[in-house]
Amino acid sequence: MPRSVSGVEMRKRQAAHIEAPPQAPGQPRPNTCCLCWCGCCKCLWNEDRMERSERQTCTKMDSIEAAEEQHPSLEELLSWSRSFEMMLRSLEGREVFQEFLRSEYSEDNLLFWLACEELKKETNPSVVEEKARIIYEDYVSILSPKEVSLDSRVREGINQTLAEPSNLMYEEAQFQIYTLMHRDSFPRFLNSSVYRDLLANRRRTCLDT
Repeated sequence: MPRSVSGVEMRKRQAAHIEAPPQAPGQPRPNTCCLCWCGCCKCLWNEDRMERSERQTCTKMDSIEAAEEQHPSLEELLSWSRSFEMMLRSLEGREVFQEFLRSEYSEDNLLFWLACEELKKETNPSVVEEKARIIYEDYVSILSPKEVSLDSRVREGINQTLAEPSNLMYEEAQFQIYTLMHRDSFPRFLNSSVYRDLLANRRRTCLDT
């Protein structure tokens, strides 16, 4: 009849297989998994878990890179030519339009319009006051480093609201810049190489696929 193995002998046999140095009492063994009592890093379950983690990380990175490399579709590009408003709503549209305006030294008009859009979203009085001041110093003041095409009447109206700034204090000025870009810069943008080359490349891509 086979002799039963006592609990003490079983623990001794298990201890003989442990390659790692003994841990202090109460300290968990590193890399311990529920399927590997020895806590070694060579456990097949641990290796499989590490490989799965690496694959998931790679998949996430691939998704991020793919999102960063996305370009406006042909349909979206064509929609810009039909609607100035639709182009401004598109992040890619604003970036391409800004590139064109930079070539004409009128990029500040778009930057001013975008700054006013951000101000209109604010409700905190202290934040509104700070952003309104920055916009004034950057675009409206006669000492501002940037050039925005505002007439004297609109500038004077802004000066009168500086004592009590609001998130809508630049609304008239913003509309004036919007109208200027729409009527003056936008038609030239549609006929520019910036837009036409982008449109031709997208059409070529669609034909290739």
